[in-house]
Amino acid sequence: MSNHETVNEILVRLFANVLDIEEKCLKRGEFSDLSISEMHVIDNIGVNRERTMSDTAKDLRITSGTLTTAVDNLIKKGYVTRERSVEDRRVVKIKLTEKGIAAYRAHEEFHKDLVISALQQLDINEEELLTKVLASIDRFFKNKYKL
Repeated sequence: MSNHETVNEILVRLFANVLDIEEKCLKRGEFSDLSISEMHVIDNIGVNRERTMSDTAKDLRITSGTLTTAVDNLIKKGYVTRERSVEDRRVVKIKLTEKGIAAYRAHEEFHKDLVISALQQLDINEEELLTKVLASIDRFFKNKYKL
């Protein structure tokens, strides 16, 4: 198998595994009523800030309609609030509730634990090399696909 095929296989498997692990952890945790995509909306909104619906949809690379559906569900579940801007009624702002902030923090902790677990297997030189390689791959994808 060539290096290109090996890297492709590893990247595809890593991406699928991280999503699978994330989904399994989410389903058996305190926030089991959330889907992965809803958790990513929560993650994008962030803590202690208001976001506009349009900026959030743009950041997540989804349509406004898709975001509206997700936010409607998150409001029903008690994770997000939504209100129109006082200055410009066309602008809709969303913000996490206390429950949403708790979900955000749990998701943040999940990612922290995931990274710590992965890096524990490496010495400092391997960790630095991995960081450089991943940063290079990230830059490549951002430049190639204008992310």
